[in-house]
Amino acid sequence: MGQPVVHFEIIGKEPEKLQRYYGELFGWTFDTSSPVSEAISNPTDYGFVDSDQNGGGIPGGVAGGEGYDGHVTFYVGVDDVETALRNAESLGGTRRLGPVRSPSGNLVVGKFEDPEGHLIGVACTK
Repeated sequence: MGQPVVHFEIIGKEPEKLQRYYGELFGWTFDTSSPVSEAISNPTDYGFVDSDQNGGGIPGGVAGGEGYDGHVTFYVGVDDVETALRNAESLGGTRRLGPVRSPSGNLVVGKFEDPEGHLIGVACTK
């Protein structure tokens, strides 16, 4: 089996407005008590969606803030973010972020664009 999708994220300029929108649309509630890296979002605006609410779906987050380009992406679980980013580059992708360690220190993420410009994330826990 290949590597699984482990997280999704929706980033925009007004994270509170997006959280209200997706909360009303899908019944999601958001936990903003765990700051994230400034490279991803305003640290305290990242709203994690509890995976239990997703009916067994993958966990995700809705966040951003002024200065963050809006996008939707997913993260694939990997053993090593740097290695995954190098592999993506060797196959024609372009590194856009990372590796970046979360403020809590237990998560490392990176992002790359595939050869057609789609933004994809990679993540590992260490």
